[in-house]
Order: sequence, then C-alpha cells, then structure tokens
Amino acid sequence: MSTSYSLPLSATCTAAKSAATMPISIRYDHHDQSHCWNHDKNNKSKPKTMMTNSASIMMTTSASSAYPLFRNQLTKDSSRHHFYQEALKTARQKFTQEISFQSKDKDISLAKALLYVAAEDEAFMGYNREMDARSLMNERKNVSAMPDAQDWNHLDQMPLAGKSIPEWLTVLDTIAKEVEAELVYRDIGCHLVQVLEAVNVVLFELRGFKRSPVLVDSKYSYLHSVLSTGCGSAILLSIIYIEVCRRLGLNIVGSRVGEDFLIWPQTGYPEELFKVTAGHSLFAVVNGRCVEDPRSMASDLNGNSLLGLEIATKRDIIGIALANMIRLHWKRASRSNHGLMLTSPLRHVYNADENLKKMSNSNVPLLRPRDLRLAIMASERLLILQPHNWALRRDHGMMLYYNREYGKAVQELSICMAFAPEEEAEVLEPFVEKLHLLRLEASWKSLGHAGQLTVP
Repeated sequence: MSTSYSLPLSATCTAAKSAATMPISIRYDHHDQSHCWNHDKNNKSKPKTMMTNSASIMMTTSASSAYPLFRNQLTKDSSRHHFYQEALKTARQKFTQEISFQSKDKDISLAKALLYVAAEDEAFMGYNREMDARSLMNERKNVSAMPDAQDWNHLDQMPLAGKSIPEWLTVLDTIAKEVEAELVYRDIGCHLVQVLEAVNVVLFELRGFKRSPVLVDSKYSYLHSVLSTGCGSAILLSIIYIEVCRRLGLNIVGSRVGEDFLIWPQTGYPEELFKVTAGHSLFAVVNGRCVEDPRSMASDLNGNSLLGLEIATKRDIIGIALANMIRLHWKRASRSNHGLMLTSPLRHVYNADENLKKMSNSNVPLLRPRDLRLAIMASERLLILQPHNWALRRDHGMMLYYNREYGKAVQELSICMAFAPEEEAEVLEPFVEKLHLLRLEASWKSLGHAGQLTVP
C-alpha cells in the first residue's frame, strides 16, 4: 500500500495535473612654503620659513574638521557598540521564550530558535570587533575611519551572512515552494514517497546541500551558514529537512541512534522508506551514508525497528545541535593544548594529594578566549533546556574554571554536586574546595595584597 498525501499550499495535486503542461523553471598634505632671507646687524644671513596665508588657513581648517569627524565616528561606533550589547540580551531572551516549557513542543520553531542562537553569537563577535576598533581609533586618531555599517534598530534587522532572521526564514519558505514547483514540473501524484523524493531533489540536487563528515569550521554549526553555503552538520541538515517538510504540511520525526540522528516521516507503512530504488533506499537518501555504513547502528534499522525508536522532541533536537556546538567550540578553544579534556583537572586533584598544593591560577591552561566564551554561551543555553543535567552543569563549571571565572565556577560545580551520583560528588568536592581558595586568592590580590594564600 502507499500513503496518500495532499499538499496544503498552492500546489495541490489537482493543480499539479492541470498545470503540468506549463513550463516550470527553478532558478535558482604636503603644503607649499615660501622662504625669505633676513640680515641681522652682523650681516649674517638666516633662513626663515614662512607659511602663506592660504596654507595656514588650510591647515587650521583641516585640523578643526578632522576632530569632529573622528568624534562623529566614535559616536557612531558607540551606538553600534550599544546595539550589540542589547542584541546579546534580546537574542537570549527570544531563544528562551521560543523553547519555554510553557509552550507546547509542537509550537516550537527549530529554525527560529537556532537563528536566535546564531544572532547572539554574532552579536558577541560584533561587540568584540567594535571594542577592538574603538581601541585602535583611540590609540591612533589619524587612522582612517571604518566604512559605515548598516543601521539596525532591533535584532530582526541585524544581518547574519547578509540576511536578517526574517529573511532566512523566507529562504526556508522559498525552498518549500521549489518542492511544490518540482512536483508540478514532474506531473506526479502527491503520495508521501513522491513528495519526499521531490524534497530530496530540491535540497540535494538543485541546491546542492551536503553533509560535512568532519566539522572544523564553527560556521557549519549555524543554521544561516548552512543555508548560505549548502554544507553543514548532519543535525542541521536534518533540521532544514524538518522545517521544509513542515511548510508542506508533512510531519517529520527523528531519533538518536548511536552517534547519529535519523529522521523520517510519520507513516503507518514505514517499510516503504526502506525499498531500494536506484541503489539507495529513501531512508538512506534522507539520512546520508550512515544508514548504509555497516559500522553504524543505523544500518541495522528496518520498518519494524523504526517504530520502536523513541521520538525526539523539538527541545531534544535543539539540545543535540547545542551539544555539538559546545564540542566544536571547546575543540577550537583547546587546540593548543592537545588532548586537554574538560574534566582533566578533577582527576588530577582527586588522585594526587600533592597536586592540591600545586593548584594555582598560573597552572590553568591558556585557551582561545573567543572560542571558549562561545562554548560557555552554548552551554548556558543548553542548561536552560536541561537544568537538572548534572554532567552538563559539571562541564559548564569546568569551562568557567578554564575562563578563570572562579566564583561562577564554584557556584555551578556546587549545584552539580547536589545532582551528581555520590561517586562523582566525591571527585568534585576536593576540586571545589581548592577552587574556592583560588577565588579567595584572586580577591586577595585584587585588593593589593602581596604574596600568596597558603593552602592547608
């Protein structure tokens, strides 16, 4: 049997057949000076440089006009600097509202939530760029002014790779319309399998989307970058697939299977998804090579086992994307410390009493500050989704430790100990005690005291 399906948008099956004959195409200063010679009483000649009136006026005008220009640029930069600060707060608030537990899971927009994530991170990087530019202009007042940036009044106007958040949402709408056009062009019915085949054609053939097996560039972890470049992580391509199908009225669900996240349409006849055509099943085309890799747990799936998988909620899917983002930013932050793990200091302190006395601020490894902060921000968002996840809170506290935010690290790790299993709490306890001493020592030195607090 085949599952019948009708499009809710402009391209219905009836419209597709009647319009099949219509052609469809998818297109995607140097100043002059005068010299005179004066003679003194001893008849000795002395050179005397005199500036002409016009040159004098030119220099005076230039000097008086340069400062207001510089001041205007600083004022403009100050406004932009303030905007980025506000955008950071607004993006986090909108993300929190989108994934609020007061909302029904079906009402959550995966695309909006992840675009707010991208906007917050872009605002953070933009803020730091502005700070660097302001420092440069303060140090060198003769530096050429930066080109004027586009004026933004609120978060939805801030560009992400050239487009605003509403414009990126429109891109997803456009892709859905291209799928409808593909159905019209082929003059095919609107059965479930045929609709999925049309989605695959548009995404993977016409638009050229592809999964990146190894992510080394963090931009492929952001939804707008994947929509822009066509290359990204498997979870983000799955999210794009889900969002496009949602716009077509087709419900796509997903589940984590081993290390992979797999998606498929809700259907009473899942065996249809595993029928091999042209060397690949529809399930394999949707989910990529992992389905056909014998080393992957996904390769063992069939129509019956698919029904037994636990369906991920939209909050779960956002959580998977954020967890991937944390890992990638941490990997980039710790690149110069090969093999460094978040929990490495815990084991060292727990297993060697001597290390208790050696633990100091100077022993904290130096990491890339920008990537570390981005990892911390992703962790903060994931904690909003999973506030009782003790392992996540432990990792978050350890990132704060590496960032030398000892007070916040103590707070997070202390909360973690309340949720963690007893054996894990025993590992955390001595580290938190010494971390508290580091915090006191930092406060001691900030007050101008010399020397080091002794560790008992």
